[in-house]
Amino acid sequence: MNNIAGNKPALVWITHLSVAFMVILWILPTLGLFVSSFRNADQIAGSGWWRALFPTEQTLTLRTGDPETQIQQGDIYVIEGNIFDEAGEGAPSQLSAWGTSSRDVSAYEPGDTAELNDGERLTIEADGAYRMESPQQMEGSRGQRVFVTGSVPPSLTFDNYQRVLFSGSTTDGMQKAFFNTLTVTIPATVIPILVAAFAAYALAWMDFKGRALLIALIVALLVVPLQLALIPLLKLHLNIGIGKGYMGVWLAHTGFGLPMAIYLLRNYIAGLPRDIIENARVDGATEFQIFTRIILPLSFPALASFAIFQFLWTWNDLLVAKVFLIDASGRTTVMTAQIVELMGTRGGDWEILATAAFVSIAVPLFVFFFMQKYLVRGLLAGSVK
Repeated sequence: MNNIAGNKPALVWITHLSVAFMVILWILPTLGLFVSSFRNADQIAGSGWWRALFPTEQTLTLRTGDPETQIQQGDIYVIEGNIFDEAGEGAPSQLSAWGTSSRDVSAYEPGDTAELNDGERLTIEADGAYRMESPQQMEGSRGQRVFVTGSVPPSLTFDNYQRVLFSGSTTDGMQKAFFNTLTVTIPATVIPILVAAFAAYALAWMDFKGRALLIALIVALLVVPLQLALIPLLKLHLNIGIGKGYMGVWLAHTGFGLPMAIYLLRNYIAGLPRDIIENARVDGATEFQIFTRIILPLSFPALASFAIFQFLWTWNDLLVAKVFLIDASGRTTVMTAQIVELMGTRGGDWEILATAAFVSIAVPLFVFFFMQKYLVRGLLAGSVK
């Protein structure tokens, strides 16, 4: 009977599986980034994020005690201790192999003795206890480098977020860049909505010469590449003195976002019932009163839909911020630019990069999930009568 009624079970299942696959495909990277933001650099380098809750085999680079700690026992000089003391909380419980050269980090087993330079001998036990002997006094400012391989218990920490959010450092910290991004994003979202709402109402319900031409021009502007307008717009901003500050980037985002905003809002407002507007005019309402008291409340789904798009675009933007926020001191650096700086100067600190990246996407995720119902309603609005 289902087939007679027109249902196609096979097509329905394919659709559901395709949607589930796409959802998983988008969720997994976010989940991996979230888990990695709580791991240290050794754990990230040693295993994937999916093994964060299991012990992992890792190779740590540690050092023995400084030569200043050596003591003389008879005719030899000795340095003793535990190699895991330097590793702190991330130390393995037992080592399975060790070495003194990066070319062969597993050259020795626990209990073996390695022959070093100048007759020095190093022995490391399974629990990390070591004894380094030398027939003559050892010199140098640092201890012997040792590569230790062992099973490290799982460990999750908030230290990465402490460094990123509260360190106050210009190299690690993101708090200044976070507020700079808010300073750019909020006005760059509100200004286009205000301008586009007035324009959309005029194009939808007000008769004037050239309206059709304006609508065609707005549709044509939708396909203009952003990169094509950057240099002319920057020269214009520099000539009028707003090319190196927030005002310049606000106006740039407003200009790039207005065609989409007007097109989306105009289609929605044009689909509103004509009787409501005509009755308001008969009752003596002005165009401004109709716009503020009738059009805006009824157009909230479309306004919210564009707000989500504009917020996500400006929050994740790097190109426009790089062009219009030129500040060598870093006072106006946004989060995307700060992450690029972290990659350039601290490329080996994967835990800092993961944490900074997740902090950067946390706000867009919250905005999207909080307002997704308005996004769907706004996108569908005006598509059918």
